[in-house]
Amino acid sequence: MESTDDARVALLSRLIDHAPLFPPASLTLPEAVEEDSRARAHPASFMLARFVCPASRLSELPDVGRGVSVVLDNSEAGVRLKPDLKVEAVETAAGAGLAALAGLAPEVYVEVPPDDALDDRLDQLASLRLRAKVRCGGASVPNVEQLASFLRACAERDLVFKATAGLHHGLRSDGEHGFLNLLAAVVFGDQEDALAESDPEAFGIDSGGFSWRGRHARSAELVRARHERLHSIGSCSFFEPVGELEALGVLPL
Repeated sequence: MESTDDARVALLSRLIDHAPLFPPASLTLPEAVEEDSRARAHPASFMLARFVCPASRLSELPDVGRGVSVVLDNSEAGVRLKPDLKVEAVETAAGAGLAALAGLAPEVYVEVPPDDALDDRLDQLASLRLRAKVRCGGASVPNVEQLASFLRACAERDLVFKATAGLHHGLRSDGEHGFLNLLAAVVFGDQEDALAESDPEAFGIDSGGFSWRGRHARSAELVRARHERLHSIGSCSFFEPVGELEALGVLPL
């Protein structure tokens, strides 16, 4: 991520890995490409990171105009990466054979459940120079304490991670995690309190910085946090999180 004087750009740039092919959106491929084209034309398109595609559909995917993250969803996926697409990352579940994935793409994200085996799994990723991935919604939603433990464990090992699922809302609501909560936990620490925060007045985002409960971070610190900690969030919707930021007055810039 490039340096910027606008803290909103530093915090939100390339935040969303767009995944319209995945639930709950589950769009058809033509619909997903069209939705992504609409997102690229939006004034908040600076928030778009990669287009996320399952490996089983990669042969059908046209050029989407930027990098692709490939979710390995079948046993042959690792040998089916289209050479004409800019595959910047692959994503997979924890398991055997992770060492063989290290050279498959510039970045490899391994989904790690925040359970009792978390430390051992993250130690393995760190030793292989892989990255972590955590699921924040769907069939199994980690509670605040579990997600906080994941964030601390990644920080202790200098592991970059991405988050996915259930992060359409800016702030925590009705038991669902918020992406601004996640960002605050990454930037400021006090992970349990930041993740549990539900008061919109506790947060502030403007061109000068990002704040939460009296703590303040300027652009350089935000760029560093995004580069060294949270790479992106996977979301089947681009427009829902953008709409949340518009409602909070953060967007348009």
